[in-house]
Amino acid sequence: MDKQQFLDEYKAVFGENGKDVFFSPGRINVIGEHTDYNGGHVFPCAISIGTYGVYGPREDTTVAIYSANSAKEENSKIIKFDINDQEPQTADDEKWVNYFKGMLVYLKQRGFKIDHGFNFYIHGYLPYGSGLSSSASIEMLMGNLLKEEFNLDIDEVELVKLGQKTENDFVGLNSGIMDQFAVGMGKKDNAIFLDCNTLDYKYLPLELGDYEILIMSTNKTHSLAGSKYNERVEECGEAVKRLSKKLNITKLGELDPATFDQYTYLINDDTLIRRARHAVSENERTKRAIDAMEKGDLEELGRLINASHVSLKYDYEVTGKELDTLAESAWEQPGCLGARMVGGGFAGSAIAIVKKSAADDFKKNVGKIYREKIGYDASFYDAEVVDGPHKL
Repeated sequence: MDKQQFLDEYKAVFGENGKDVFFSPGRINVIGEHTDYNGGHVFPCAISIGTYGVYGPREDTTVAIYSANSAKEENSKIIKFDINDQEPQTADDEKWVNYFKGMLVYLKQRGFKIDHGFNFYIHGYLPYGSGLSSSASIEMLMGNLLKEEFNLDIDEVELVKLGQKTENDFVGLNSGIMDQFAVGMGKKDNAIFLDCNTLDYKYLPLELGDYEILIMSTNKTHSLAGSKYNERVEECGEAVKRLSKKLNITKLGELDPATFDQYTYLINDDTLIRRARHAVSENERTKRAIDAMEKGDLEELGRLINASHVSLKYDYEVTGKELDTLAESAWEQPGCLGARMVGGGFAGSAIAIVKKSAADDFKKNVGKIYREKIGYDASFYDAEVVDGPHKL
């Protein structure tokens, strides 16, 4: 993207020149879905589709934020608040600002000096509700902008934790830390093998040879805060509560499949057993996927990715007709090693590992099946694996 484009857009809104332009990526997760808040392992990477922001300092204590993505709406406006205001925005057309405001509030609560206001212009290229983590992208955009412009002495992992705190406490979604970690700690051409319980991590080159990762969007949006996401978190918490009567655990990610199998009688509830079984088996699949990557066994990686979708469909029940249509039609295509939904589920996006030479036919065939079954088009994206947030 052209930096000047965003500076021009900023000037059109605020009537002055912007100072700096920042970029924050979105993310996909190769495998390890709904394991992060269960203390398990994940394998995400940052992608080249993301969010751009232009910063301009002010001399007063007002923060003024405008989103190009709201420009198409009739009630599009610059939203303003004081840097010392610590309450979430409550008006329906202003709640999106809480992803930014929460980061500011928590940095100030930590004692960091943010002593003047600023104008902030946002232009996001991650479709809202696409499952590519637009929320973490904007949280980490705000965190890194504040770090740079106000010379804050804070490392990226601490910013990541504040991003999760913003999501949990300021916005109200009980998500784990994967999204913010994947965005904030992204590294070009690498995915991150992360233990969400300890935050131990290592980078692994995402070497796919003749294959590439395609993103398939259902073009049906979801709002996780208003979905069954928090319900799944609560169901897993209840399973842990029942298991902990005889097992010394606080998270499902601490269990291996054999131990879980032996103690399911403690849960003794069909739905809770299936929810917990997904968390335990997905954690195991993720560890096996890392072994497959390190051995260069892409076919095994593909089978594990397919198994992940099956578990998310039948045990966790977070897929839905649109995501199932994308994944299952992808499995039938020549040159596809594996496909599954990514993100919170219920809508959003899926990924597929596809032979580069077969990618055009793959998009055409899957797109045709999707339109026939769902009634409107899916979208397909080729995304590069990139570094985390930075100033352009």
